[in-house]
Amino acid sequence: MRISEITNWAYAVTVVLTALSGGAFILSSQSASVERLAIEERQTLGDLGEQLALGAEERSDAARLYVMTGEARYLDVFRGDESEENRLDGEIVDIRRFGATAAELSVLTDVEAAAQALDKLEKDTIAAYPQSEKSAVQEALFGADHERLQTGLLANIDRFRELVSVRTDGAVADAQAKSDWWGLIAKTMLAITAVVFLSVLYFILRRRVALPLVHMTGIVSRLARQDYAVEVPLDVRRDEIGDMNQAIHVFRENGLERERLDAERRADQRTKDLILQMMHRLQACHAEAELAEVVSCFSPQIFPELAGNLYVLNDSRTQLTKVGAWLEPRHATDAFPSSACWGLRRGRPHLSYHRAEDIACPHLVQGAGEGVAEEIACLCVPLTAQGDTIGLLCFEEREGHAMAPENSRLYLELIAENIGLAVANLQLRDRLMKLAVRDALTGLLNRRCLDEALTKFAREGSGLPVSCLMIDIDRFKHFNDEFGHDAGDKVMQYVAQIILDTVGSAGTCYRFGGEEFTVLLRSMSDKDVFELAERLRERIATTPLSHGGRILGLVSVSIGVAEAVSAGAISTLVTRADAALYEAKSRGRNQTVTARAMVLAHDAERVVS
Repeated sequence: MRISEITNWAYAVTVVLTALSGGAFILSSQSASVERLAIEERQTLGDLGEQLALGAEERSDAARLYVMTGEARYLDVFRGDESEENRLDGEIVDIRRFGATAAELSVLTDVEAAAQALDKLEKDTIAAYPQSEKSAVQEALFGADHERLQTGLLANIDRFRELVSVRTDGAVADAQAKSDWWGLIAKTMLAITAVVFLSVLYFILRRRVALPLVHMTGIVSRLARQDYAVEVPLDVRRDEIGDMNQAIHVFRENGLERERLDAERRADQRTKDLILQMMHRLQACHAEAELAEVVSCFSPQIFPELAGNLYVLNDSRTQLTKVGAWLEPRHATDAFPSSACWGLRRGRPHLSYHRAEDIACPHLVQGAGEGVAEEIACLCVPLTAQGDTIGLLCFEEREGHAMAPENSRLYLELIAENIGLAVANLQLRDRLMKLAVRDALTGLLNRRCLDEALTKFAREGSGLPVSCLMIDIDRFKHFNDEFGHDAGDKVMQYVAQIILDTVGSAGTCYRFGGEEFTVLLRSMSDKDVFELAERLRERIATTPLSHGGRILGLVSVSIGVAEAVSAGAISTLVTRADAALYEAKSRGRNQTVTARAMVLAHDAERVVS
């Protein structure tokens, strides 16, 4: 029952009991009044009977004294008593109206008759006293008749007094019993009222209100300080305290939910901030290695529950190669065909091994390490840019963690999209750089790069020797005229590849223009430079070449070599090497001539001449 209902009932019961006790007190008071009236009536009637008896005796004595002494003062007393008797007769009449019983009225009538008879006898005797003899008058007042009448009057008065005493004693006792009864009822009602009031104070105010409120005060204080870890005992009572307990439960649950939402919001904001930082770093990357490092740095911070790999497609779009990894993925493999991933086939994210809802990607089975028998959920997210697939992000569950929820996969796709754009930008920049600094046909660095390198060497002035090889394909026009320009392009590509393979890391190769090539070498002696040039010439001259099913024959080159040991000599390095090349061609081609040897030969000719 609700506290308000209990309070209302207690209030109603208290009011009723108070009213009943008040009524009982009123009835008790009325009974006391009745008792008091009965006592007063008994006293009055007793006094009246006493006065009647005393008055009768005094009048009789006054009459007797008068007839014995003849003194007038006794006659005055008799007459005074007569007036008093007349007054008492009036009170007797009032007693008849006072509510006396029939027996009392009957006795009172006898008293009245006896008093009148006695009064008549005494009055007649007093009236006859002057004319009669004194002895006769005395005989009348002291005789048997007077004595009989006086005795009868007194007897009737005593009887009346007894009847009045019996009746009034009963009335007093009855009134006293009623007064005591109603007083007991009033006291009982007051006691019940007090018990109800104390019960309300103890069971309602203390046990059901005060104690729960004191207990909940600490809980509410902690909740006010946003300490939602406090335990709120569930009170199933259906009253206001129970409602308050339910409200506190709801407030705590709302606070916990608000804290959870705030934590999710903060985590979501942190994820967004990390993704934004990651995007900024991706945009500043200059190479795929830097991009892979950025992805490997930020991915564990954004999704610590997921390990992963970053793969990039090759130029032919047939093979994926791993360029980055984080948190030690267990299904990692360095490379796999693009057809081995359902995500790449479908062009959308693909979830493998997740409650057996979908088929697993073959590359995950290939990449599973030995002893990895459990099926770990993996998510493959293709990297796309402008509609082209350029790579793959592969995420997998870590031990003790679950796959990212559905709303987090949007972030995964957003990351994949930005990584794809960054990879595409890097690849596009690499292609543009290649177009800007490399020859499109041979893949060698172009003439502008050669000029920049020479300028750099001259500016640095490190004092290290710089050697230059000028290479020209012998009779190149013959290949174009006889086999076509495609064959001529094939010859140049062939020569460029042999130059790259032979020089390796010892120098830098350039296409000077047309069928001419340039090689810059640093920190090599004249002998080593000449041996490298000869080895290059011999490799080109001893390898047969075919194109389109036709034998092109042997290809030969002429090489001019020059060196510069100072910054000032670098400016004429290419010119001197080109002059040596011209000398080699004039000597019959397919040979190497050094600028120093050419100068020495010219000096010898001048000496001879």
